[in-house]
Amino acid sequence: MSFILVPLSLIQKTMNNDTIKYIPGDANYEGKQDFTITVYAEDRVGLLNRISIIFSKRKINIDSLNTSPSEIAGIHRFTILINESHEVVRKLARQIEKQVEVLKVYFNTDSEVIWQELALYKVSTEEITEKVTVERLLRQYGATAVVIRKDYTVFSVTGHKEETDALVKALEPYELIEFVRSARVAIIKDSAGFHEKLKEFEADEPGEERVENEFLDKGDKIFTM
Repeated sequence: MSFILVPLSLIQKTMNNDTIKYIPGDANYEGKQDFTITVYAEDRVGLLNRISIIFSKRKINIDSLNTSPSEIAGIHRFTILINESHEVVRKLARQIEKQVEVLKVYFNTDSEVIWQELALYKVSTEEITEKVTVERLLRQYGATAVVIRKDYTVFSVTGHKEETDALVKALEPYELIEFVRSARVAIIKDSAGFHEKLKEFEADEPGEERVENEFLDKGDKIFTM
């Protein structure tokens, strides 16, 4: 098995000037507001822990953290939500980019990203069938039934935090058994995507083909009796 190895240092050098510019949104330049930090990195054991330490050392709380594969094979995407000032977030992004496995870090305000969260609600099935108000509420918030059982029903809602929180409050009088919300997933609005930049780089600076096991193609010479 073989793969194309692109020098990490060259990728970082090529993309250093590409960080999305900050545009003040719901806070002044010194004030705090929600920022979505997007990290593209190689999938390596221990990286998530080292990124978390960068926040904990500065006593910064992570409101939401999601990791997933990205549009690029072998590259993972970390989506981190924090509430801080622009200057603090800028310094954090630079510290994260110093990690060897990290290719690029972007940070954006809520107005610069398209984002969603998934919430699950477990409600008494009896309450739903007997009270029209509950059914009306679920329709109002676009809830979708995931599991229906005799004793409870689980609904899912996709939206912003304010929307999912509002439904929690609305269902509290009607035996809301359980509630859970996922981490934020977000896509940057004004971005051609990291994939395009990586493809451009590979065209200009093709990597060397590397064999994963140096003895893989020498079996006849090595494994002989």
